[in-house]
Amino acid sequence: MNLKEILIGIEEIKAKGNLELDITNVDSDSRNIKENGMFVAIHGYETDGLEYIPDAIKNGAKVVMVDKNTDLKKLSIPNEVTLLVVPDTRLALAICACNFYDNPSRKFKLVGVTGTKGKTTTTYMIKKILEKAGKKVGLIGTIATYIGDKKIEDSSRTTPESIKLQKIFADMVKEKVDVVVMEVSSQSLKLNRVYGCDFDIGVFTNFSQEHISKNEHPDMEDYFNSKLKLFSMCKVGFTNVDDIYGGKVARVVKNIEMTTYGIDNFCHVLAKDITITNSYVDFKVKIDNRNERIKTGIPGRFSVYNSLAAICVGMKLGANAEQIKEALLEVRVPGRSELVDNKKDLTIMIDYAHTPESLESILQAVKSYTKGKVICVFGCGGDRDKIKRPLMGEVSGRIANFTIITSDNPRTEKPEEIVKEIEVGIKKTKGQYTCIVDRREAIKEAIKMANKNDMIVLAGKGHEPYQEINHQTFPFDERVIVREIINELEEKQQDKKEE
Repeated sequence: MNLKEILIGIEEIKAKGNLELDITNVDSDSRNIKENGMFVAIHGYETDGLEYIPDAIKNGAKVVMVDKNTDLKKLSIPNEVTLLVVPDTRLALAICACNFYDNPSRKFKLVGVTGTKGKTTTTYMIKKILEKAGKKVGLIGTIATYIGDKKIEDSSRTTPESIKLQKIFADMVKEKVDVVVMEVSSQSLKLNRVYGCDFDIGVFTNFSQEHISKNEHPDMEDYFNSKLKLFSMCKVGFTNVDDIYGGKVARVVKNIEMTTYGIDNFCHVLAKDITITNSYVDFKVKIDNRNERIKTGIPGRFSVYNSLAAICVGMKLGANAEQIKEALLEVRVPGRSELVDNKKDLTIMIDYAHTPESLESILQAVKSYTKGKVICVFGCGGDRDKIKRPLMGEVSGRIANFTIITSDNPRTEKPEEIVKEIEVGIKKTKGQYTCIVDRREAIKEAIKMANKNDMIVLAGKGHEPYQEINHQTFPFDERVIVREIINELEEKQQDKKEE
């Protein structure tokens, strides 16, 4: 594509060099640059794209883009390479990405789901409903990217970088998708990853303490305002009016069609007559002016909210009551209230709960229907919001019968220190607990102490099949680990019998 066409829409751009170039690839990762490429140097939290300009040129970059704060004297760029200077390279990359891939999000319906919790489950529910309605659906989110039933790749982040996102969209256009449903993180909104996306529908699930750190959001106001950006980019909005901030969205967002859903407060789409068990929830809701009984196999009150959001989107995009009911009955989401089958017939649930609110929600839900003890195994991620650590300790100590504090993804922090910070909170309660830093050993201890009436909740990692330690990822699929531990324990028991 001609360089000038790629740059359409970028304001206050300064250029040195030839603009009449045919560019075949654009990226902010120098490793992905090929011959006749354009490299966009972005200042990251841990790395500076300026350092990789020589690598990008070596790989074939004919154009380099930097921001206006760059000291150009320190750059060593050959005369045959065009230099572009823009006010904001992240914003410019998003614009270039849309242009380079011919604005693919205009060629299908695009649904964006934002909020602290519930994004993943809600997107899976929407996808299932729309597929029941005969549509081909793409999904982009925390777990993976799908086109229909085909998994394209596992995800490394909730919302991809803009250039990768637009390529995924372009691939989905080639596959003739009707609708794309995607999780939209606050970071992606703040850092302009989704700038230029043509959203048809935006959904706000809820809002609570999360992602407050030097590398994410400095405070809750910044976090909330980042999420609000989605509704300046879409035509139709749905928001959870039972959530304080969700109600605020309904009040402050103007110039779009806004619909509210909820359980406790006046709203357009209301759930009532709710039943919650250990294996499902069901409730009544009005669809096409008729009260319909909805049932979904994901237990917990939060599942009602996620279902309502999905129902709103489904109705807006043409799904009928029967299609909605069938979809919600069948839908399952990896790592979200996911029960692990095992030889000992223990009830072991894997859940992604990694905030005080989500941990409280899942523990209260399971405690309401568990006959025996609730045993909670959890930790907190490193290099993330430290404020939540003692809060989560306090939540588990207050609700669970026994807590095992352990490691999560320590990243560059010492896991022992994270465990100590969680312990500060649990000591404020009367809850029984122990600290086992090794997560595998912590899971083993929970399994050893549990009986068939108990519930083990492995919280925090959910769908993630890895642990992240000092910039390295190590295999850690809790489903596999649970079965390995139970096999080991059974073998030891058998050995003792034979002795």
